[in-house]
Amino acid sequence: MNKEIKNTIQKFNSSKAYFQEIHKQIIDPEAITLIENLKWIKLEGISQNSSDLYPIVFTGEGQKVLLLHGFDSCFLEYRRLAPFLQKNNKLIIPDLYGFGFCPRSPGNKYGFKYLMKHLNAVLNLVTKQGPIGLIGASMGGALALELARQNPGKIRKVLLLSPAGLSGGNPKIPWPLNHFGAFFLSQKFVRRGLCRQAFANPKEDVGPAEEQIASIHLKVPGWQSSLAEFAANGGVSNCGDPKPTQPIKIILGKHDRIIPEKEKKETKKQYINNIIIAADSGHLPHLEEPKLVSETWKNLR
Repeated sequence: MNKEIKNTIQKFNSSKAYFQEIHKQIIDPEAITLIENLKWIKLEGISQNSSDLYPIVFTGEGQKVLLLHGFDSCFLEYRRLAPFLQKNNKLIIPDLYGFGFCPRSPGNKYGFKYLMKHLNAVLNLVTKQGPIGLIGASMGGALALELARQNPGKIRKVLLLSPAGLSGGNPKIPWPLNHFGAFFLSQKFVRRGLCRQAFANPKEDVGPAEEQIASIHLKVPGWQSSLAEFAANGGVSNCGDPKPTQPIKIILGKHDRIIPEKEKKETKKQYINNIIIAADSGHLPHLEEPKLVSETWKNLR
């Protein structure tokens, strides 16, 4: 993150204020377009601060689709898929609770059950006219499965993109190791390495725009403390079973270097008849092969 951005953020004490300044410096044109459709929504009973507003993108026309991003990411993860889907779908893309540009007010708690509480609040907001579709990427895939299980009447079909957290269990990381871990994740060389690792062909597909978006939310007030508490509560894991009742497909990147091999094998075993392999993708088929993802969604019945 450049010196201008570092100097800017010191003036702000809320995630919305920070975002309103920082988004002017985003260089990816598809991200800029997505930001134009961002709204800040009040959700009752989520935060200790009743005035907190939550970022959600609303774009497109047609049947509603809720899209969930992955771990330590934000709604901008869907910047390349949105143009394909929004022609026939109304997209709802929130930042997950405790991630992205969500507010982190004092007294708030973070972990799986709080993520689900927030997602159920979003779901209740957007399903008043009937059931909707659901897409989840990486950790968002595990959350999508749980949301579908909890709401069989509100979700009509599910697509997972290189899902993480379907099997195994994450240890609860105690203090101060959880804060050390979050601090480590904030380091520039770590962010750059993870960003490159997520793509199948980083030499071709990773540049300043990708690296900027991968790190731009790190200076949101409360980022480190919320991530540390999330780790202390064990994160998200073991969400693969039981299968939801809705129609489901899973797209796995052939060159995914993020998901451990053991977990990938277990996912294939659990969902053997529901899997599509994205031949040119790593961990991010929605960024690397958005047309394939869009066509898979259209054909999912």
